[in-house]
Formats: sequence, structure tokens, C-alpha cells
Amino acid sequence: MSWYVLYTAARAEKQVAARIEAEGVEKGGVEAYLPLHRRRKKWSDRIKVVEEPLFRSYVFVKCEEHILYNLRQIPGVANFIWYNKRPARVRDEEIEAIKEFLVYAENRDLVTSGDRVQILCGSFEKREGRVLWADGKVASLYLEELGAKICVELENIGRVEKPGEGAPAAAGSTRKK
Repeated sequence: MSWYVLYTAARAEKQVAARIEAEGVEKGGVEAYLPLHRRRKKWSDRIKVVEEPLFRSYVFVKCEEHILYNLRQIPGVANFIWYNKRPARVRDEEIEAIKEFLVYAENRDLVTSGDRVQILCGSFEKREGRVLWADGKVASLYLEELGAKICVELENIGRVEKPGEGAPAAAGSTRKK
């Protein structure tokens, strides 16, 4: 089985991925992957974290090539991407690289100065602190209960829910060391 790229109708990525997963279970052997990234979206009255497709109008599917042609019948699927007169294949390493990038980007975008976070692993696991600053890979935290400042890799912390924000956005919950 290989990864392929489906081209979807505008803003139909989530519906297409859900339909493929549902039909893939019935037919067997089809896996859909829709890379989503979280970002803060600001309206006039509130700020909310929303999930948006990383690649608009594209869904990755893992299946046998002959099954790929049947997927075009799913509502919302326009076609698949072609390369040299054949459906374009995506290497497993490239899918893994996208997943790793999303973990990195999620941590970087969602953790900002002043946020309350929890340490997910290591000596200070399950302790909460406040972010003093964060760059692309590391955050400086103030642990109030210890009165200490420490530096932690972003992938090892998760944001704690603030009142009125809804569900917590665990910044590093998808990958542990």
C-alpha cells in the first residue's frame, strides 16, 4: 500500500476524510490522513482555537492503487494528483515529516508568554507553571509551587485550560520522549 493525494472540493477536506475512513473500514485497507493545525482565530467578541487543514483541498490516503479510482465516487472528491501519467505517490517518510512538523508548529503557536502549562514528562512531570517566554523549541517556565524558573522543550509541555477557552490544547500530547 502507498500514500496518494486526493484533491477535494473547497472546504470539503474534513467531510471527505470522514467518508473515506467510514468506507475504508467497510471495504478494508483504506486509511485517510488529513493534517490539521491549530491556530487562534480572533473574532470581535472572543478568541478561539480552531483546527484548519494544513493543505487546503488535499487529503492523503493510504491504499492500493486500484482502490484509489473508486475513491473518486465519494462526494467532495474532485480527483487525485497525477505525476508522469500515474497517481502521485507520497513516501511514508514524507507523511511522518508532516506529522512531526505539526507537533513542532502546534507547540510553537499555542504556547505564549503568560500561558499556564503542565509539564508532560521528565523530573517535573505533572507540575504546572507559567510561561515567561517561548521561542521555536524551548519555553522558560516559572513554577510557582517551587519558586523556580526552568527551561523546557516545547514538545514536553501542554497548555492548561483557561476559563472561557473551552477544551485544553495539549501542546505536546501527541509525542512523548
